[in-house]
Amino acid sequence: MLDQLLAPDLRAAIQDGQLDGVVEFFGECHPADIAELLQALEPAEALVLLQRLDEQHRADVVSELPGSYQAELAALLGAPELAALSSSLDPDDRVDLLKALPQEQMDEVVAELDAEDRAEVERLFSYEEGTAGSVMTSEYIALPAGLSVSEAMAKIRAEAHDKESVYNSYIVDGGGRLLGKVTLRDLILAEPTSPVEAIMDDQVPSVGAAEDQAEAIYKLSHYDLVDIPVLGSGGELVGLITHDDAMDAMEDEHTEDMERFMAIAGSHDDAGYLQTPTLSHFKNRVLWLVALAAFGLVSGAILQGFESTLMNLMILAFYMPMLAGTGGNTGSQSATMVVRALSLKEITPRDALKVLWKEFRVALLLGIVLGAVAFLRVYLIPAGTGLPEGITLPMVGLAIALALTLQVISSTVLGAALPLAAARFGADPALVASPALTTVVDITGLLIYFTTAKLVLGV
Repeated sequence: MLDQLLAPDLRAAIQDGQLDGVVEFFGECHPADIAELLQALEPAEALVLLQRLDEQHRADVVSELPGSYQAELAALLGAPELAALSSSLDPDDRVDLLKALPQEQMDEVVAELDAEDRAEVERLFSYEEGTAGSVMTSEYIALPAGLSVSEAMAKIRAEAHDKESVYNSYIVDGGGRLLGKVTLRDLILAEPTSPVEAIMDDQVPSVGAAEDQAEAIYKLSHYDLVDIPVLGSGGELVGLITHDDAMDAMEDEHTEDMERFMAIAGSHDDAGYLQTPTLSHFKNRVLWLVALAAFGLVSGAILQGFESTLMNLMILAFYMPMLAGTGGNTGSQSATMVVRALSLKEITPRDALKVLWKEFRVALLLGIVLGAVAFLRVYLIPAGTGLPEGITLPMVGLAIALALTLQVISSTVLGAALPLAAARFGADPALVASPALTTVVDITGLLIYFTTAKLVLGV
């Protein structure tokens, strides 16, 4: 809302050339708030304001902008200007900016960086997207084993202004392998002559650089950490993932899971809803929907196969929506519970039998309750359609109730089994959760419904 209110004033200030007040106002704002305001402007307008900020303030604001908007700003700048801007960014934010650029422009900017920054960029670029290494920062404090507390404090004072995180310092051996960590509090309270090894915590949770970033997010949350060290293949300390970077990564993970959960394909970038072109929205949605619609034709084939049953007993048609809706809802509930438990590492695919047995028992109880409700609905509030000779309303109610109970059990078990199977084979459980699950449940539900009716009622 704030960006919408202030955007006209910012535009007016740009047009009139009255930018001193804007710069003064920005000086009192958090970079994230400034970034939010700038996104309401055209990139060329935002650039005018950014260029009036001092170098570090400008870098802090740019690091808060979405990658898509950064790319639009970068298109207005030359390689030397972009190199100067990226040099002011933290290493992980610098890599994010470069990744947002077209390949040719990125190569030009990297070539303009000094040797140290270029080497750091190439090292961070070597980690696959989505891994812990791709979201870590190399700005951390490593203390060689053997230092005293006073020597460690002197080293921290000398390096702190260049580091992103200084609350925790990590102790390493001569080969750079992680031995433990000390906090500023530990160092302040310790005797100056004490060796840091005597006060360090040697039980330090860590994550491998090649591991999924979700593992780092999980450990940061599980152990209530401010940051987590990232280790190379030999156990050497190569970086650090701070809590704020983990929050950004977690938001990306949640966005991707939500989009996959609803069968939205394509790249899961950080562009806002309104900033994403209509054609991109269309492309991201159409393939899955077409595939599911084609798959849904199976439901029509099933109905056609039971055409005689439906014609002889039209009352069955009145309860098909209830069956489909209940099956979809119970299946989605089960899938959501299992996907969440998998993401929180409360269960693994090895627990499949335990999970399925639990969900079966839950489904049985749900099925009994919902089946009873369906029977009472059929018996007490008849649909007003005549019944064939030899078939009574209680018989129809029994058939529908039994079919609904079986549908609840099957959809619940399916909702649990599909994410577990996906996780077992290394796929994202959210991919099979919904609406793919709903389509499968619809098909199985029709089969269960008409088969049950045919067996119970003999039509």
